[in-house]
Amino acid sequence: MMFPPFRDWLVPESRLRGFWLNMDWWIWVLAGLALLAFEVASPGGFYVFFFGVGALAVGLLAALGVPEALWLQGVLFTALSVASLLCFRRPILNKMQAHAPAGEVDSLVGERAVAQGKIVPGGLGKAELRGSTWNARNAGESAIGRDQLCLVERVDGLTLWIRAD
Repeated sequence: MMFPPFRDWLVPESRLRGFWLNMDWWIWVLAGLALLAFEVASPGGFYVFFFGVGALAVGLLAALGVPEALWLQGVLFTALSVASLLCFRRPILNKMQAHAPAGEVDSLVGERAVAQGKIVPGGLGKAELRGSTWNARNAGESAIGRDQLCLVERVDGLTLWIRAD
């Protein structure tokens, strides 16, 4: 069997031969990649990521032949995963949430809508806002005529509360 030219630099030949014959490290790498993919696909609270990183780290260490016993690999996986979760989760979440905009991102309050028909005070009708037709309730004391500009005072579900402008 032909070995790579770096065989004597990193690991003794006996361990390198075991590297090619023992495929336990692939299981850790595949499990780590699967856990990372699950974290990306799930809307969870950023927990599974650290177990994926732990599995990848144990896979790398197992490929180098450091932990030969399976029980030691399991202990390393648990310790690395839990330690990284406890140490790095909160700072990473704080860093990610620091870039989130504060307050409402897209508020319709204060926008101008166009009534699509006459709306009596306190009555329901339709209004167009940003190219979409909305249910609209007249919050003012005077009637709103067709095609009249209105000011959005508040949004209640899918209903705009408008007042004549």
